[in-house]
Amino acid sequence: MRKVRYSVASSLDGFIAGPNGEHDWIIIDPSFDFAAHFANIDTVLLGRRTFEAAQRRGHGGGGMPGVRSIVCSRTLRGSDCPGVTVCDDAAAAVAGLKEQGGGDIWLMGGGGLFRSLLDAGMVDSVEVSIVPVLLGAGVPLSSGPFGAHKLELASSRVLPNGTILTAYRPVARAGGPRKRAASKASR
Repeated sequence: MRKVRYSVASSLDGFIAGPNGEHDWIIIDPSFDFAAHFANIDTVLLGRRTFEAAQRRGHGGGGMPGVRSIVCSRTLRGSDCPGVTVCDDAAAAVAGLKEQGGGDIWLMGGGGLFRSLLDAGMVDSVEVSIVPVLLGAGVPLSSGPFGAHKLELASSRVLPNGTILTAYRPVARAGGPRKRAASKASR
């Protein structure tokens, strides 16, 4: 079965982008093999804000040629985004994708999308590259409020530039995935 991998770079203080969405603080270590890391990925799943940021940078839907891009949004229409698939129910879309044949699904950016899929029991791997920088503000790794989730360490490695690569597996909860509680802000 296909796996959903939340694979993201984070500052030491927990931000995946700076206050203005910038990523220039991410240090690319030449020893990291991106081709091997993403060799089994054939689908990229993005939230609307991550998709729009990728478009502003000139990367289209996800910036990976030959990889299917799916944008989860309640406001975009498919006609707004040629070349990508738009869905308004991320959990249902991912459940359908996981049943199909194919490679892994990269959940790219989007702390809110990540947490909603984690709460729905759809995330198989949480892969965080911790970059040795403190941003002080920005887009958080995970947005809330949401319930707690236990993770089990699958692997870790320190790169020569000080970046720490971590991979975790969500621990299954008794009774299955917990439904996301409505926040006061959405009422």
